[in-house]
Amino acid sequence: MRCPYCGFAESKVIDSRPTEESNSIRRRRECLKCQKRFTTYEKLEAISLAVIKKDQSRQQYDRGKVLKGIITACEKRPISLSQMEQIADDIESELYQSMTREIESTAIGEKVMEKLKKLDEVAYVRFASVYKSFDDIDTFMAELQGLIDDKKD
Repeated sequence: MRCPYCGFAESKVIDSRPTEESNSIRRRRECLKCQKRFTTYEKLEAISLAVIKKDQSRQQYDRGKVLKGIITACEKRPISLSQMEQIADDIESELYQSMTREIESTAIGEKVMEKLKKLDEVAYVRFASVYKSFDDIDTFMAELQGLIDDKKD
């Protein structure tokens, strides 16, 4: 790390801690030549993630779209915004930890349904009805019956 005062290339780290948002690390450094102190911030560079849509087109991953779908499914349910955001955070974390550059939108939808099923069955059914594009009452009832059968086990 170059000193911003004298340009010397070597410094020592005096203090290191995460920022309040925990999305970067704050480091206090001291130049080994001029002994002046300065602060640097290190932030992890996120990989770009492309979503493969049903029509095979690609879009940049957008956490906002995932969260919007979750919020819509949870409307008028006893679920806090922080719980919904936690689901979106968990899904995003899983996606980035998979270390793949591309993911199908169907895989994201399945992850959302899995999380909603554990949190709130009504929100799950709402999301599934849109995500799975139920064509008629029979497919809707089959999904409900599967949910009922899961509860019995």
